[in-house]
Amino acid sequence: MAQAADQALVWTTIWADESATQAFATQLAKALQSWPGGRDARLELRGNLGVGKTTLVRHLLRAAGVQGRIKSPTYAVVEPHQVGQGDGAWPIWHFDFYRFNDPQEWEDAGFRDIFAGPGLKLMEWPDKVDGQLPPPDWVIGLQALDEARRQVRIEAGTAQGLAWLATWPTGSRHAP
Repeated sequence: MAQAADQALVWTTIWADESATQAFATQLAKALQSWPGGRDARLELRGNLGVGKTTLVRHLLRAAGVQGRIKSPTYAVVEPHQVGQGDGAWPIWHFDFYRFNDPQEWEDAGFRDIFAGPGLKLMEWPDKVDGQLPPPDWVIGLQALDEARRQVRIEAGTAQGLAWLATWPTGSRHAP
């Protein structure tokens, strides 16, 4: 996150339940489609197993317009999606690096080409491929407070992500 470090900003909130997660995902899907460069964003999702990273992605994909079954990429590592057709098509890639044992597996899998191309990249367990990924626009950290509530923390990792975070409408902003 060095690119945005000189202007660090953190956004935090608490989601009371899954409906709050869904509302956030809906708001984010709309914003990504309107922000300059938002359709090519790189979002890292961090948090312990079972905290709701995949649930957030499912709600985000559905709000973005993905139709049909949305599978977790836990075993496949990546699930590609596309919203729309032709010039208006929006490719979205959902990665889950949980099963990687060595960051080099990212390179061996050929993911560099996907990251060099257009589309939204949603990444779970990015620490498993440390040093391979380009800087994320946002790092979304989730922490379970109890069965339903989640502490949410968003940090920008790029200047573009910082600009988006400065306009994000709800929650609180503060220096880290």
